[in-house]
Amino acid sequence: MVRGPPEDRAPADLLDFGVVNLDKPPGPSAHQVAGWVRDAVDDAFERAGVDRELGRVAHGGTLDPKVTGCLPILLGDAGRAARVFDDAVKEYVTILELHDHAPPDFESVVAEFEGDIYQKPPRKSAVKRRLRARTIHDLDVLERHDRRALLRVRCDSGTYVRKLCHDIGLALGTGAHMGELRRTATGDFDDRDLVTMEDLVDALAEWADNGDATWLRETVDPAERALSGYPTVTIAPSAAAEVATGAPVYAPGVIESEGQQRDDVLCVTPDGSAVCLGRLVSDPDAESGVVVELERVLV
Repeated sequence: MVRGPPEDRAPADLLDFGVVNLDKPPGPSAHQVAGWVRDAVDDAFERAGVDRELGRVAHGGTLDPKVTGCLPILLGDAGRAARVFDDAVKEYVTILELHDHAPPDFESVVAEFEGDIYQKPPRKSAVKRRLRARTIHDLDVLERHDRRALLRVRCDSGTYVRKLCHDIGLALGTGAHMGELRRTATGDFDDRDLVTMEDLVDALAEWADNGDATWLRETVDPAERALSGYPTVTIAPSAAAEVATGAPVYAPGVIESEGQQRDDVLCVTPDGSAVCLGRLVSDPDAESGVVVELERVLV
């Protein structure tokens, strides 16, 4: 099924291809939170009397149980596009707990960690413990009091802030560990419009029980928001229907393109509805042949 315009989507269609900028609470893992969202959406469909298969969800980057903050959740078919968060730059606010009083050159030592660094993941991690390169794009000292400092860290995906705090402590000569940690941004999603789990559940109930989707539209965005970083290839509705059956995008179906050859692109219909993610393999102005090879069909 090729969807209608993102801004005009019916509530059920929004929940089948949407994204929630969720404020993860402390306690559960990111996987558990995603499971709660899936169950809440499935329950809302059942209460609303809308027949559909059990839904799927995907989250935008693992967070440890104690960590709070920005956890985008992709709903329904949008879960197929979860890779959009794989390389997204992350931003955190953390408390650096020093084991002794800070030296006079505290801020200059911290500033040395901005840029390319090498990290070995901690022992309690889900990845192989080998040295790997990561980039710290910004590292700011927001506040400092006694042996505690509030840091803002903007970094590559896969950076261990806990390990960063440990290494800063070694460089300072005082020793240090990470206190509280909160993620304030994941790619284009940040903490200015976070949705709590309670808000989402209440919005779902308002729609399911009373048919009022006003609150739901304030908590769930069309999934196209998560895909806005891709150059787009606009294709004809007839080509979109073919993509839905697994066909690649052929030259006659291309209306216009922002991408360059070999780019990863998002194919959309003229009204802005996402159709697929793919690779631009030939000149979009070509008269024949395959222009976009499919990687993820979203309809």
